[in-house]
Amino acid sequence: MLAEKQIFMILTNILITLGTVIVMEFVAWLAHKYIMHGWGWDWHEDHHKPHFEKEGFFEKNDLFFLVFAIPSAASYMIGSMSESYSWLFFVGVGISIYGLIYFLIHDVYIHQRFSWFKQLDSPYSRAILRAHGAHHSKTGKEDGVSFGLLFVHPKYFKKSSKERK
Repeated sequence: MLAEKQIFMILTNILITLGTVIVMEFVAWLAHKYIMHGWGWDWHEDHHKPHFEKEGFFEKNDLFFLVFAIPSAASYMIGSMSESYSWLFFVGVGISIYGLIYFLIHDVYIHQRFSWFKQLDSPYSRAILRAHGAHHSKTGKEDGVSFGLLFVHPKYFKKSSKERK
């Protein structure tokens, strides 16, 4: 009987973690569209500038990493203090996993801020690059497109006229 309860708790914690990772894509989309391209544009604007206009490795946009780490850290702390809130610990784990995925795809793969892996070649990775390229084709805070990262609109899976040649 105890084993069944432990298995149930393990599965529940895995589902909470995975569910949080999925929900974070929508949270990131909303934050990107309404905060970063809204009242937080002062921090995000340098991310939309060409590399030759930037000075140094860091961008003001990197400050959002610290802001988004706060809910994860709070979830870890509150979730580990009380058994009745232990589910929050796994919300924190999910937020952290999403943050790691975001960092690896956005900063390492798309923007090549680190030379860890240069070229992924799959329909999904090419669609991510197309969607992010469409987003960066807009340099102002208005008229943005493709604010998400992991869930890519089907139109970005189609080859562009340049790629067909």
